[in-house]
Amino acid sequence: MKKLENKVAIVTGGSGGIGQSICQFLAREGAKVVINYHSDAQEAQETQEKIQEVGSESHIVQTNLAKVDQIENLVRESIERFGKVDVLVNNAGIEKRADFWDVTEEDYDLVLNINLKAVFFATQAVVKHFRATNNPGKIINISSVHEELPFPHFTSYCASKGGLKMITRNLAVELGSMGITINNVSPGAIATPINQNLLNNPELLQKVTKNIPLGHLGEPEDVAALVAFLASDEAKYITGSTFYVDGGLLWNYQEQ
Repeated sequence: MKKLENKVAIVTGGSGGIGQSICQFLAREGAKVVINYHSDAQEAQETQEKIQEVGSESHIVQTNLAKVDQIENLVRESIERFGKVDVLVNNAGIEKRADFWDVTEEDYDLVLNINLKAVFFATQAVVKHFRATNNPGKIINISSVHEELPFPHFTSYCASKGGLKMITRNLAVELGSMGITINNVSPGAIATPINQNLLNNPELLQKVTKNIPLGHLGEPEDVAALVAFLASDEAKYITGSTFYVDGGLLWNYQEQ
C-alpha cells in the first residue's frame, strides 16, 4: 500500500516549480491532490496531467491567497470535491527585492499577505475541518533558510519566513493534543524557474555554489520527497520542527 493511499492533500502554489513537484510526489504516494494556483492556468493543467500519469486524482482551484474568503472557498471546494482534507501544504510564496529604504507599502503587504497571512488563515480553515471531523491531519509549510539566515534587500521576505517559523512552533503546541502535526520544510538554493537568472549567470551561480558544501543547487524533487515523508504516518511523531533542504548552505553562508 502506498504511504498516502486514501489521503487528500491541498497544495497552495501547486502549478509550477517546487509546488508542482510536491503535487507529483504526493500523488505518486497515492494522495488525491487539490492543485491551487493564482495566475498560470496552463501550468496548473500541466500539473494535473502529471498527476494523471501516476494514476491519481486531482482538482484545480484558482485562488487569490491574499483574500481570506477565497482561502476558505479553496478548503470548502476541496472538501466538496473529495469529501475531506488530510494534508495542507502551504507552498505558495513570493519575494520582492528592494533596498530597505525603497520598500513600498504595496510590496510589503503583498509579501506578508501571501507568505504569512495566507498560511495563517489556510491553516485555520483546515484545522477547523480537522476538529470537526476528529481528523489528526498534517500541515507542512514551505519556508526558507531565510527564516534563520539574513537576506539583505529582502527584509519583508525574511520577516515573513521568521513569522512562519513561530507560527509553526506555536501551533505544534496548541494543536498537539488533537494529534495534528505541523512542520516547516526550508529550502535553500533550488533550481526552479524563479531562479532562472541565477542559472543563466555562471559568475553569480559560482558565488552561490561556493557557499554550499555539497557544491550545487538542489532540485524541486529534493524538497518534494521530504514533504511526502512528513505527510505520511511515518512522520506521526514529528511536529514543530524545521527541516533544511539546502546542501549545508545555512551553516556555511558568507555574504559576498
